[in-house]
Amino acid sequence: MTPPPKTVTDPAVLPWELAAAGPEPRAESRPQDQDQDQDQDRDRDREQDRAESGLGSGAAEAAPGTEGGEAPAAAVPLRRNRDFGLLWGGAGLSLLAGRATAVAYPLTVLWITGSPGDAGLVGTALLLPQLLVQLPGGALVDRWDRRRIMIGAGLGQALVAGAVAALLLSGHVWLWALLAAAFTEGTLGVLHQLAERAAVPAVVPTEQLPAALTGNEARTRGAAIAGQPLGSGLVALGSSFPYVAALVGQLASVVLLFGVRGKLQAERTGPRPDLVREIKEGLVWMWRQRFLRAVMAAVAVSNVLFQGLNLAVMTGIQENHGSQFQIGVVLSLSGAGGLVGAISGGWWATRFSLRTLVLGGLAVWTALMVPVAFLRDPYALGALFAASGYVGGVFNVAGGVFMVRVAPDRMRGRANSLAMLVGGGAMAAGPVAAGFALEAFGPTRTVLGLSVAMGVTALVALLSPSLRRNPLATGSPELP
Repeated sequence: MTPPPKTVTDPAVLPWELAAAGPEPRAESRPQDQDQDQDQDRDRDREQDRAESGLGSGAAEAAPGTEGGEAPAAAVPLRRNRDFGLLWGGAGLSLLAGRATAVAYPLTVLWITGSPGDAGLVGTALLLPQLLVQLPGGALVDRWDRRRIMIGAGLGQALVAGAVAALLLSGHVWLWALLAAAFTEGTLGVLHQLAERAAVPAVVPTEQLPAALTGNEARTRGAAIAGQPLGSGLVALGSSFPYVAALVGQLASVVLLFGVRGKLQAERTGPRPDLVREIKEGLVWMWRQRFLRAVMAAVAVSNVLFQGLNLAVMTGIQENHGSQFQIGVVLSLSGAGGLVGAISGGWWATRFSLRTLVLGGLAVWTALMVPVAFLRDPYALGALFAASGYVGGVFNVAGGVFMVRVAPDRMRGRANSLAMLVGGGAMAAGPVAAGFALEAFGPTRTVLGLSVAMGVTALVALLSPSLRRNPLATGSPELP
């Protein structure tokens, strides 16, 4: 889901139940023979995963005296967890800078060259690492120190932003240079995001993970709300301004991350497999998660379509003599809707199965896309984008909590990388395909084509047998 969970200001523990049939029955209510033995086996598996998960460092610091990563009844509130706060804030600043430049790259090219095709190429270069870097990046996050990965990525992104700003200030703008800068920034952003996602369970007690992931999704949506108008507004002031702001934001992010204490992953003992073998292990694990595969496939297609929709809206507003700031307002309203969706995600999740949420969300997205083909008023478009973002906000809590529950610590980097590869990597095709479609058919026909594709996606998901059983249901053979 670039398709989103309950959000930020209320990091109360999310009463999340992903099982389609409701909460898992207690062992006492089942037959006493073979089913009881299976319950005991599953309890042992959970204890083993807990021991692997590396919760000791973060949980122990947050709540002294814990044993085996289990927090006592009086666990330190999440808002007072120093390491989580620094991790949350550092990653948030990096996300804010990345959101601003993600808007600035295609806008800079579109306003300089007037070519939607060139703007789409730069947007694709920024997203292409989602496709090419995810698999090796996930394995590296499971092998290397996750704090160092985030710090190194932040410094690299600051260097790239400074180089782009210097290029624009010089007055010599080369498309190939912007393509290279966008690809490099996208690569470092992927590594930063993978490392941060995998590190959260190491600094948060188990029972606070839903609230922590809710706060993370709220932070992501908040960065989108602020970053998109920030990037477009700064472009309007001067083409180099958003990159200078990104330079400052990335450096501030690095300063915060230096303060995170303790290890952000469990110690791995024994000989370390080679990188290719670890990637293969992650692929095999993901292949066994049939329900997860089906959800991610539907989200991947929708992400491609929304990338095309974003560029179509940019082009339509420009053709009607709109401004860069108006484009930023439309995109930021999408983030605002996602923020509200994240806050209310728990309410939806406790009342509807994940399958129902996915199918209903795809149907709503289809209905919301059609009017975009005919509207050019930025505020009307912003309302439609806000509603679409709301649906995405509900989705992302489900995905984050689901992934933490099914993936052990030693696999978490690769599990997240594969989810992002399928859900986000496909987005790289969106801008470039939409750019050429816009030049050939114009905004109205392009958006209508995107609406038809979204409707077909909803129909395929409805008929998919893999979406009919949640793997977190009792006794599911999909669980590792």
